[in-house]
Amino acid sequence: MKSIHKLIIALTVSAGVSVTSCQKLDIPPTNIFTPQIILGTEAGVNSLLATIYRSLPIEDFKYRPDGGEDNGGIPHPGFNPGNPWMNFYHAGAVTGEMVGPFGGMDIGAGFGYWPYANIRNVNILINDLPKYADKLGQAKVDAILGEAHFLRAYYYFALAKRYGGVPIITIVQDPGAPISELQVHRDKEEATWDFIGAELDLGYKMMPETNQTGRANKYVAAALKSRAMLYAGCIAKYGSVNFVNGEARSLGFVGIGSDKANGYFTKAFDAAKLLEGHYSLYEKNPDKVQNYVDLFLKGDSPENIFIKQYSIATNTAHSWDATMSPRYMTANALSRAYPTLDFVQRWGALSITNADGTPKRFNDRAELMQGIEPRLLATVYFPGAVLRGLTFDMQRGVYPSFSGTAASEVAKSPGSRTYILSGDPKTLYQGKMVIGFTGLTSAADDAVTRTGFYVRKYIDYTKAISETDLYRSQQPWIDLRYAEILLNRAEADVELGNTGDALTCINQIRNRAGATPLTSVSITDVRNERCMELAFENHYYWDLKRWRIADVVLNNAKFKGLMPYYVANESKYIFLAEPELFQRNYNFDKRFYYEPIPGGELGKNPNLYPNNPNY
Repeated sequence: MKSIHKLIIALTVSAGVSVTSCQKLDIPPTNIFTPQIILGTEAGVNSLLATIYRSLPIEDFKYRPDGGEDNGGIPHPGFNPGNPWMNFYHAGAVTGEMVGPFGGMDIGAGFGYWPYANIRNVNILINDLPKYADKLGQAKVDAILGEAHFLRAYYYFALAKRYGGVPIITIVQDPGAPISELQVHRDKEEATWDFIGAELDLGYKMMPETNQTGRANKYVAAALKSRAMLYAGCIAKYGSVNFVNGEARSLGFVGIGSDKANGYFTKAFDAAKLLEGHYSLYEKNPDKVQNYVDLFLKGDSPENIFIKQYSIATNTAHSWDATMSPRYMTANALSRAYPTLDFVQRWGALSITNADGTPKRFNDRAELMQGIEPRLLATVYFPGAVLRGLTFDMQRGVYPSFSGTAASEVAKSPGSRTYILSGDPKTLYQGKMVIGFTGLTSAADDAVTRTGFYVRKYIDYTKAISETDLYRSQQPWIDLRYAEILLNRAEADVELGNTGDALTCINQIRNRAGATPLTSVSITDVRNERCMELAFENHYYWDLKRWRIADVVLNNAKFKGLMPYYVANESKYIFLAEPELFQRNYNFDKRFYYEPIPGGELGKNPNLYPNNPNY
């Protein structure tokens, strides 16, 4: 998708009253394109759409709530408007899926996302495009308008899941209008979710079944609706649990009546059902591990509903391979986030201890992977796995000898343990490395794991080490895929009491994963399946919030890693479950279920008060 370079549009930050502009000009000002040229030709409309799509708040490889910085150190507000710096922040690093060097994304402080300038662009398109039906053709205009309604819904979904009720603005506001007209009020949360659903209904009705890659079609609208309505249903059902009261809640700006829950769950199910027969799970390789690995590297997979593309040629490449791999396997990069043992054990406890509590002995580290579900092996790199011709040789240290139970050893103070540790992989003990090139160490080194695992999902295993560097990765981000739709459908099913259909959906996913089929299904089963299937895809953070369990899961939470040790006198390996080496604890205050309305917007528009509870 080409970005626009010859367009200037006045952008009013609706509900905030300030005026800015987007000026990307490579021609003299006298040649600025007029609205007639922009909207009167398909090329002009496509350029405007490219601008709107580029600003969509897709939480992708480069996602960072405040926009981050590019590699020149220039700050960028908003969602990735430039080329934000690497992948040093990840939603998984605040939830226990992973841990990272920065401890995650300042939960609850507010990300300040307020995309009304982007929404204004969409409103201009919806308001003015019908005037050019004689030039573009009515069918083309209708299809583009459907796309615009989808895009507007996407922006409002990003707002609603952060703030609850927000101003619903569907007209092109005049910056010269009286300030009293521009200072609009918040709409209620229920109205905001209903608006999102209605917009996606229009998108589904007006868009064609197919579109060019990276743009929405009618089934993309249905897929997003299944996601959004599931979120709204959970707010209605669980919103009164583990939450704090305040004026915004009593006025309906946050919160939805519990009697509306089933209505939203039904809408989520109905929307998900629309995709049946049009998309399917990726199952091209009989090798279950390799099949799941390849799923995330194929832009043309039948599972992909909506993807975001990247290219070195257009300076839009990302850095996933470089920042999720150890330096040992890259040209010059730093690994930045590591799966936890707590996350890995969603698949069941690893078999690392005997019945008497003593650590099991392994001839090599790779033996640990025997019998593990293929999907997990395709999601996480374990000790002993191989990437780019090199072995993940994670090791925490060496025991000259080991006796006793795993629990008693881990409970000892570091000074009373008999192990040998090092922060340098060159350190040897009796000719054996104390730690491996891929870790583990608590030294000030961002090149190696602190948990004993690395992320495998989305890693391009075909990329040579010499090419694995910052801004050199081009695999697409799959924003909506059919497995999520099946999970959305199954969750809505269970919430509505239809466990039979839910079981069918879940077992489709488990069969592809190489997992044992379930014989019955509960809400706990569906949630756990979702956490496993959608790992590292930026869903878990929002799932914890909509289920209203974040303050329980992240109540002074501390996560563990899996530490491999070499026992020298036995020539064997053991694995101990120990605190991850960053040794952080995580907390989630109940007020964080909603973010505060950005302070700058409140200052410009007092009608946005009351702020969300306890802010």
